[in-house]
Amino acid sequence: MPTKGPSTPARAPGLYTIIAIKLGKSVLLLCVALSIYSLIDNDLPAELERFLRLVRIDPEHAFFTSLGERLQTVTPANLRFAASGTLLYGLLLLVESAGLMRRTFWAAWLAIGETAFFIPIEVFELLRGASRSLFVILLANVLIVWYLLRNRARLFRHH
Repeated sequence: MPTKGPSTPARAPGLYTIIAIKLGKSVLLLCVALSIYSLIDNDLPAELERFLRLVRIDPEHAFFTSLGERLQTVTPANLRFAASGTLLYGLLLLVESAGLMRRTFWAAWLAIGETAFFIPIEVFELLRGASRSLFVILLANVLIVWYLLRNRARLFRHH
């Protein structure tokens, strides 16, 4: 059985899972950002109605009527702001994923900081009575931070 040399990284299924999650979120956010950018000069209530008809949902339902009225208050500047923030966060996750794939030490700290940032917000929302699905997200974020902190010396190169 061959032994691992000093340049062979340790196997890390947990790390691979974290990379897949971060990469998936990145791709999703980049797609959302591009979609928001494509809607900037459009009539949002009309786009909502067209989409609802496409997926065969009644656009006259009270919820969608109310949503259409709220969309009339959204300005192009609001959309640009939301798209820009989404794009930047998606790019951050993409850089973080690439660093984790290469097992660079800075990427571990970036992932720990970025993931830990949301934990107090999620706890606050849970205390305010947010849905139980947020608890699953909180648990996943705590596990990611714990795993990376516990295994950073073993998994990442120090420069």
